[in-house]
Amino acid sequence: MTTFSSRILRWARANMPRREELEHNRWVGPFARRPELWRFTRRSVPRGVAVGLLVGIFALIPGIQIIGAALMCVPCRGNIPLAALMTFLSNPATTPFIIAGSIWLGNKLGFHADVETFYGLYERGAGINEWASWLLSDAAPAMLLGLFIVSTISAAVGYLVSSFTWTSWVRRKRRAAQERIVAQRRQQEPIQP
Repeated sequence: MTTFSSRILRWARANMPRREELEHNRWVGPFARRPELWRFTRRSVPRGVAVGLLVGIFALIPGIQIIGAALMCVPCRGNIPLAALMTFLSNPATTPFIIAGSIWLGNKLGFHADVETFYGLYERGAGINEWASWLLSDAAPAMLLGLFIVSTISAAVGYLVSSFTWTSWVRRKRRAAQERIVAQRRQQEPIQP
């Protein structure tokens, strides 16, 4: 029986872009050749998670998210594979909720965007012209401010959670290694009469 985490790990390995694939991309290729952006360290992992969440939630355009996250990892020295993986948290199933929450938050901060109009456009499969006219109203500032706040808070929480998770994982590994060493020493000690 497979666990949920092992299924997620298999899915991530199958869908995450590989370093070799990104080396052939004209936008990301020069940065894919930098090995420090691919290492899993205590500093690069939380940075990669934070960058991926920030770009993935704020951009909301599939394709641009991964490239944007990879490019943003360069100055931040974040882990590119994790940043790319985190952009998948905003997907077709979660995007309407992210947008609705962002619009709601923007409305609470003083802008006016009609959420019912958003749901109506979404449900009837409105065209680009209808979406553009809705966004050019007061909806765009409300949504952009909300997206900025939601993505920034998500990135901060992701950074803290991944940093804590990484630290506890390393401690567990060290403790297990120390216990193995102690057990080996006990086995090697001569038995005294």
